[in-house]
Amino acid sequence: MLNRAPITGQVRRTFDPMSNRWWSIEVRDGVLSALRWKDGYGEALLEAALTNGAKRWEWTIMPGGVVLEVAFRETDEWERFRALPVVQAALDATPDPVNGLYVYPGRGGSAASPSKRPKPRPAGAGAAAIPLPVEEIAAARLAEAEPRAEQPLREFAA
Repeated sequence: MLNRAPITGQVRRTFDPMSNRWWSIEVRDGVLSALRWKDGYGEALLEAALTNGAKRWEWTIMPGGVVLEVAFRETDEWERFRALPVVQAALDATPDPVNGLYVYPGRGGSAASPSKRPKPRPAGAGAAAIPLPVEEIAAARLAEAEPRAEQPLREFAA
């Protein structure tokens, strides 16, 4: 955001957190733990993000995965970061690159405000349903095989 200084007329930049564009990289557990993936590639991802214009970042550890949230001022900075070989290699090395990797704009996890919709009331003032009659199932018995007549033991001549 640009502001003009009141006396000098010089242009100066001020930090406006609302002008940041957040992006999320969510990695879910697969063959290996997503936390181990973060331990192996997290520093390289953060270094690449910060050297390519990231203004803020945050790791979120959740059951079954991790989320890296990165804020860039411009979308071009994100695209430049996303095209880096180190980022491509880190994303290719996720525990489950087919079903366990999500890259999307905005903050991930539980950043959204909870829903304010009221819970629906139970129909019938909470009365229970009338039990339905249950038909008895006829029990089937397995037929017993007649025991075989014992065969005499054969002796072999030696």
